[in-house]
Amino acid sequence: MSAPVVDIASAIQSASIKHHPDPAHDLNPSTAASSKKPVSPDASVSSRADSIPASVVRPVPRRTNLPPLPDMRFEQSYLASLQGAESWWSIAWITGRDQVILPLVQGMLWTLLLSGWRYWNRGAQFQGATLGSKVRRWWWGVNHWKIPEETQETISEKAGEFYTAQLGTLD
Repeated sequence: MSAPVVDIASAIQSASIKHHPDPAHDLNPSTAASSKKPVSPDASVSSRADSIPASVVRPVPRRTNLPPLPDMRFEQSYLASLQGAESWWSIAWITGRDQVILPLVQGMLWTLLLSGWRYWNRGAQFQGATLGSKVRRWWWGVNHWKIPEETQETISEKAGEFYTAQLGTLD
């Protein structure tokens, strides 16, 4: 049963991977701009006073020796993980893992990280001894704004009120 699965993955992979890319042709797909040639002044350019001078028309030469771009597509890692698949169930699991579960976990961890950063930064905005805190306190003083006096107890009370409002009481 593993032979058809491996054959399908191999056919898909061999059809889409360029094993020896040529930097002159495979950096990106050709577009309409690829076939255009730079403007060069010739005898047909008018020499009237209202025409554009040749020094303005001549474009700055581009750097021609660019390194090949790395292949950062999702397809390559997905096909590599399909290499070890032996059944349709394992293909479904790999697809679900790579396209549903892992992005969901990454998004959840990123959101938790940002939420924790915002919570920590709220308390550190005026309490810290860094240059940013000193500048912030100075700016609020210059504008005659009231600097919030938050202690650890008020922060704990706000957190408790938040969780009580979200989750309810234990009674």
